Order: sequence, then structure tokens, then C-alpha cells
Amino acid sequence: MVIIDTGPIVSIFDKSEPLYEKCRYTLKTIKEPLLTTWPVLTESFYLLEDWQRGQAELWSFILAGGLAIEDIKSENYSHIRDFMEKYSDRRIDVADASLLVTAEIYKIKTIFTLDRKDFSIYKTKHCKQFEIIP
Repeated sequence: MVIIDTGPIVSIFDKSEPLYEKCRYTLKTIKEPLLTTWPVLTESFYLLEDWQRGQAELWSFILAGGLAIEDIKSENYSHIRDFMEKYSDRRIDVADASLLVTAEIYKIKTIFTLDRKDFSIYKTKHCKQFEIIP
């Protein structure tokens, strides 16, 4: 599995994004299932702005099975909080922390993100350095 962050999701479904072509190409090269979280999707739908600007295509992608959504269980909320406290100097948000928890749960080491700066620093119990794509 590959974890996918907000940046690539928005870039894949909004043709006006500067990294649209790069993220679309990267998506085609990924052979493993994609996984994200509801906080990431909330950010993505917000940034896509409206139905015509990618929201409809994102829903179609999800409903076609192109993207799985992790439903964070309440017993993991404190773990999200722990990551937010640990990386508070980086101004980590709930979406990024939810990806770290999900990566830890499923022992995922690859993340599709445009946020290399932060995800090259974030560490989990199972992964001292994420493989970041693109």
C-alpha cells in the first residue's frame, strides 16, 4: 500500500495545479493500492473548491476503488495527538498526523506527497525514513 497526502490528490484532480502532469504520471506508475484518511479528504475537497474543479472526479475515483479511506478508530485519537505534540515545532496538522498513524497501523513506508520537507523528518515506530514519491 501507498499512503497519499492532500497535495497529490488536489494536483491529480485540478488541471490548473502546477504539478498536475507530474502527479498524474506518478499515479499511473503506482502499482499498489492507495490509502488515505478522512482528514486528508476533507482538505482535498476543500482545496478543490467546487464540483467542476475536480470534486466530481475525485468522488468517481473513490467510488471506482481507486482510493481506500482509513476510518481512524477512537482508540487511535490519542496517537494522532501524540504525533501533533511531537512535531508541534513543524506545525503538523491533523491530516498529516492521521497519515502517520495509518502508516504505523499498516506498516506502510511509502508516501505520495508534495510535502517532502516535513515527511522526510516525520518518523514512526516502524519507519525511520519514508520513501517519498514523486
